[in-house]
Amino acid sequence: MKICKFGGSSVSSAEQIKKILNIVNQDPDRNIIIVSAPGKRNDKDTKVTDLLIQIYQAVMAGRDCSSQLEAVIERFEEIEEELKLRHSIKYQIRTELTHIIVSLRDRPLYLLDALKSCGENFNAQLIAQYNVEQGVPTRYLSPLDIGLMVTDQPGNAMILPDSYETIRERLSSYHEKIIVPGFFGYSETKEIITFSRGGSDLTGAIISRAMNAELYENFTDVSGIYSASPMIIRQPKKIDELTYDEMRELSYAGFKVFHDEAVAPLIHTGIPVVIKNTNDPAAPGTRIVSAHASTGVVGVSCDTGFTSINMKKYLMNREIGFTRKLLTILEEMQISYDHMPSGIDNISIVLRSHQLTGKLTALISRIQQELSVDEIDVEEDLAILMIVGEGMKTAVGTANKATAALSRQQVNLKMINQGSSEISMMFGLDANQAETAVKAVYEAFFH
Repeated sequence: MKICKFGGSSVSSAEQIKKILNIVNQDPDRNIIIVSAPGKRNDKDTKVTDLLIQIYQAVMAGRDCSSQLEAVIERFEEIEEELKLRHSIKYQIRTELTHIIVSLRDRPLYLLDALKSCGENFNAQLIAQYNVEQGVPTRYLSPLDIGLMVTDQPGNAMILPDSYETIRERLSSYHEKIIVPGFFGYSETKEIITFSRGGSDLTGAIISRAMNAELYENFTDVSGIYSASPMIIRQPKKIDELTYDEMRELSYAGFKVFHDEAVAPLIHTGIPVVIKNTNDPAAPGTRIVSAHASTGVVGVSCDTGFTSINMKKYLMNREIGFTRKLLTILEEMQISYDHMPSGIDNISIVLRSHQLTGKLTALISRIQQELSVDEIDVEEDLAILMIVGEGMKTAVGTANKATAALSRQQVNLKMINQGSSEISMMFGLDANQAETAVKAVYEAFFH
């Protein structure tokens, strides 16, 4: 069994939908398909998920949302007309969107998640209906139908462990092609809860684990994963194979081809993932596996939108419980951190800047009052550069090669950190030097 997930660009139009169904229908092993919401058809286009968020923004601002609602309906209507569907679902779309807005207007977090889920949900129904009309036995199943239950954390759902067995039992009872919308699940109280953005990859990984699939095929608009972003490096080297851990590190720091959390359901089962191109399905793509031969550095990635809170306190290393108290403050304020480099009298917490919206002043105040630090300062607009590769642990001179390359391009390093696994090396730098840093490091390791 192969589990197939198709991203937004792969289901953005009637033409693309015909492509994915041709891929699916030609292979009897491709029976469970996860689909995203329609993505961009061109550079000037808007993703359906973003159109749905615009509805939410209008509702929350107390404005009339009819124009935003019509934009969503028109997008699906256009796909319907091009597919020549005999039974339109546009009236159902209008009814469901209106019901969501009315019923959840006073519960903003749940309203946002319910609206965001509609792109995947309507698209899955539309795609299933078209395949049926083409004479292929096909069934749409919602995440609730298959028992995909998640934690009640709007916008950041996590799978409930018992769901895996339920999903396996329910999906095993069907023999036709199954179309499931990605990106969301249901809480135990039947609320729609979404994963973080790009979470259709997670749905695919969860179902792959539940069904003990032979392979998880993740179809997108590129023929694999590259050693650096093609938006920065012209014709970067393609990666033929990398490990779950390498993929996680690269995705975390900016590689958007595969969600950084989607490897978690697969790690213990060892199910391989292959990243394939909907527009060139014969291309081998990139395989993500549990282990492979060490090959040194496999990729370099860089992401922006980080903030570092730097603290100094003399004899910090002698104070028992300092770090615990700091982490307790973060926990109580519902803030997670990404890195925590430290010295004997100083420590920094590096985190995603969006988590500090409306919280930064209160966080600084609590740190000052509860930890009695001597100095504290905040650095914003930071970028995190990651150099990744299982083979780094046995390679001599990796750090020297990287820092020398960055130095030649006058990139000022704010911090350096390497985990004990030695699979990656992190550099903190000003966001405006992110592209320069990627180019410098890529040149050093791949040319």
